[in-house]
Amino acid sequence: MGAADTVMVSTVGEHAVSGVNIIDNINNLLIIAFTALCTGGAVVVSQYIGRRDFENSGVAAKQLVYSVILISIFMTLMAVLLHRPIIRGLYGRIEDDVMEAASVYFLFTGLSYPFLAVYSANAALFRATGNSRITMRIAILVNVLNITCNAIFIYGLKIGVMGAGLSTLLVRGIAAVITTVLLVRAGPVSLSGLFKIRLIRPMIKNILNVGIPSGIENSMFMMGKLVTQRIFTYFGTAAIAANAITSVVNSFSFMPGNAFGMAMLTIVGQCVGAGDYAEAKKQTVKILKLAYLALFIISTLIYIFLKPLVSLFNLSPEAYAMTISFLRVHCFSMAIGWAMSFTLPNALRAAGDARFVMMAATISMWFVRVSGAYIFSFVFGLGPLGVWLSMGADFLVRGTFYYTRWVRGKWQEKQVITN
Repeated sequence: MGAADTVMVSTVGEHAVSGVNIIDNINNLLIIAFTALCTGGAVVVSQYIGRRDFENSGVAAKQLVYSVILISIFMTLMAVLLHRPIIRGLYGRIEDDVMEAASVYFLFTGLSYPFLAVYSANAALFRATGNSRITMRIAILVNVLNITCNAIFIYGLKIGVMGAGLSTLLVRGIAAVITTVLLVRAGPVSLSGLFKIRLIRPMIKNILNVGIPSGIENSMFMMGKLVTQRIFTYFGTAAIAANAITSVVNSFSFMPGNAFGMAMLTIVGQCVGAGDYAEAKKQTVKILKLAYLALFIISTLIYIFLKPLVSLFNLSPEAYAMTISFLRVHCFSMAIGWAMSFTLPNALRAAGDARFVMMAATISMWFVRVSGAYIFSFVFGLGPLGVWLSMGADFLVRGTFYYTRWVRGKWQEKQVITN
């Protein structure tokens, strides 16, 4: 939805694109807590399914939903009450028109956090059972509705960035309601009795044992990303807009890798729950190969059709040239290192080795990506291109950490379900 909002508000101007992109980065940071909890919940539920313990898988599912709702309400209050101070604190001085667009978009998307939290938890539960077709269909419906509402609000009613935020709020609410109704009805993981609230500490602890390290890891990742994003503000609105468009293409190109990562989390989690580590290794290799193949094809296609692709956006000549250079670096780094650094660690998480993933990711983020971005951009004089070069270096370093850990087999000694 963030990508569609960025594309469609580009007709309003570069300030709108920049404002939406700024808030998408902040949104990713603020929702990281319940995204991590969804990972923890998916691992716990997958392992219970691997054990054929469907009663406890349903109990764990409800504990996950309760947890993400509580966290998302707190985040909504922060977004509504403190949106301008948060933007100023993270980005410093930005142009007034960019600040206005960012504030409006932050307010409306912040109100959607509880709906997004519930949908994310429900989607993770569907995937944990291997039923990703439902989430696919709902995702298609939701994105069609989002684009339709964007067209009405942005092009028809001409309310610009506000329209993009309002559209996101409406369709996330629809997605949350649909998925909850489907899970309450029936299935291997049922939310039946969801409204008879009962918090079970041992079950929540199992979820948090995976969710907290994943949350810290993702928070460190997004904080580091926000720190490096600040570099673009030193080079003006054109650099911010170029990075925004590159990030949109970036988000689409990584989707197959993310999808294989979700599959790995579910499949390896079920194998570990059944105690079949040989099958877990086999499936990890198989999924990783598929991820590499998909990302290589996508990066090649983007590189071939680079100029026509960037021409779809309403960019100034300066922003257009920057976007081309950013995407060229992105294509090479994605094909070489992304799957190893972001798909493979899900095998480690599925086995309960989330703490190692957290430590490796944090070290690589701050010592390679963040430090490298400032060195490349200012010391070596490469400007904003240095941020994308440091990102590629980060892929290679963290991927090496994860591959070494997986080969040595330390992840087989971990335990997720303790009760």
